[in-house]
Order: sequence, then structure tokens, then C-alpha cells
Amino acid sequence: MRGAGRGLVLLVTAVSLYLLLPSLVSVFSSWRSLAHLDWYWAGLALLAEVASYVSLWRLDQVALRIRSWFPVVCAQLSGNAVGRIVPGGGATAGAFSVGMLRRAGLEVGRAAAALAASTALQIGTTLALPLLALPAMIGGAPVNRSLATAGYLGIAVLLLLLAAGALAFAGDRPLAALGRGIEWVVNRTVRRRRQAAGLPERLLAERDFIRTTIGEHRAAAVLSAAGNTGFDYLALLCALRAIGAEPRPSLVLLAYTAAALLALIPLTPGGLGFVEAGLVGTLTLAGVNPGDALVSTLVYRLVAFWLPIPLGGAAYVVFRRRYP
Repeated sequence: MRGAGRGLVLLVTAVSLYLLLPSLVSVFSSWRSLAHLDWYWAGLALLAEVASYVSLWRLDQVALRIRSWFPVVCAQLSGNAVGRIVPGGGATAGAFSVGMLRRAGLEVGRAAAALAASTALQIGTTLALPLLALPAMIGGAPVNRSLATAGYLGIAVLLLLLAAGALAFAGDRPLAALGRGIEWVVNRTVRRRRQAAGLPERLLAERDFIRTTIGEHRAAAVLSAAGNTGFDYLALLCALRAIGAEPRPSLVLLAYTAAALLALIPLTPGGLGFVEAGLVGTLTLAGVNPGDALVSTLVYRLVAFWLPIPLGGAAYVVFRRRYP
């Protein structure tokens, strides 16, 4: 059963990459245009992405309630690299990071709950970005219908997340019912030596841990999540300036949100292919020349997606030397 599931995941990933291959080839075939970049703005894009990662590490540090930066940075970089190579996306990255944090001495349940809270805040701040472009959309600014739809979709998903979070923290019954439902599905669909039991109680315990953790440092957590998203968006703006494009920031904001929604699709590692195709298309709708959209997408993905992968490998080697 488990082998068949893994085979199905690999098959879906392979088919998705095959279908998205023309978009990937178009983006990477524009590498010759990198010679004409304004390297000042390209350097600023890299610095903005570094600031985005530092904000993410601070968010994880707050959620985990530890002072040391070393295990947080190594676990995030390594898990991020694994999630962008191995099918499974965020789930694979999270599991790998939790395993590293366990090796560093953190309790597994708390590490998993803390990283889940961190991820929820990251997604929430990203989906809240269209709210910043909403005045321009309502005021009659020329916004492509597809971009406007992506913005409204992001707001709708944000409202659903807020509603789900409110239900989870308002009382015990909704979360306990969710735990019982998951437990029922797992026991009837996955062959196990032991039946899953006690999941509602564990979910409630971890919910209380998240409430305590984030509640005490709410301002720091929200600011760190906003910094993670804001600096990443700034990196995209700098990538556009590096090629000489100057579209409206509000339209780029909607294009960025659409790409972020595509990155959540767990069919390829890290949304590979989906983000490239979506970002090129949405930047074109935002008024960027198609050729410039290809090059700016390549620059942005180099600093945001590809460069952290070897850094994650190096972080894992250093981590294993300290925690053999």
C-alpha cells in the first residue's frame, strides 16, 4: 500500500514536470540575457531574499521558543533543500526539519506544532498581500481580470484560514472532531500494526502549546512573518528593476500572490514549473514585456529557489558535525 502510494506520487510529479517542461525551458533559455542585468539591482534582490530568510528563521525561533539560531537555521535550510528536491513539497521539508530539531534535543510534537504555526503565519501573510492592492482595484485602476481574480482568490483563502484558526482556538469541539475524523480515515485506509488512537487529545495539547508560544510573542511572530513575505516580494521587484522593467507595484503584488498560490500545489517539489509558468504569465498580464518577464522570473527564482538548495546541503553537513 505504502509503495503504491509513493509510486503514484512519483508518477504525478513526473507527469506534472513533463507538462510544465516547455515553461521551464523558456525561463532557463533566457540565461544569456543575464549579461545585460543591472547588477546593482540584482545584488539588492539577493540581499532582500537574505533578509526574507532571516525573518523566517526569527519566526521559527519564536515559535520554537529557543534562543539558539544554529539548529533553527540549519533545520530550515536543510528541510527547504530536501523539499525542493524530493516529491512531497512542504510536508517532506517539514518532516525533515522536525527530525533535525529532534536530533538537536527538541521534543518532536512541539517542534512539529511550532513549525506548523510558523507555516500558517507565512501563508497567511502572503495571502493578505492582495489587501494592499485592493484600494487600487476598487478605485478603478487598470487591473487585468485574471490578476484581479487571483487577488480575490487569495483574500478568500485567507478568510477561510482565519475562520479555521478561529474555530480551532475558540473551543475544543471543532478540533477534537477534526482529530477523530483524521483518526477514522487513517485507521480505515492505511494498514498499521497498531490502530491510531489519542489524536484528538494530541491535537488539543499542541493547539494549547501554539496558543501559549505565539500568544506571548505575538508581535515578534507577526512582524517576522510579514518580513519574510515582504522582503521576498521586494526581491521580485528588484529583479524586475534589474532588467529595466518598471510595472506598477500593485500589479506585481497581484502577480506575486498568484505565483504564491501556485507554489502551494504539492504536485512538484517547491512548486517547480508551476511558479515559473504562473509568474511569467501573470507578470505579462501586469504589463511586463514577455521577454523581460522570462528574465526577471529567472533572476528571482535563482535567488529564491535555486541558491538556497546548495546552502541547505552545506547546512546539513555542518549540523551533523555538531550533532553526530
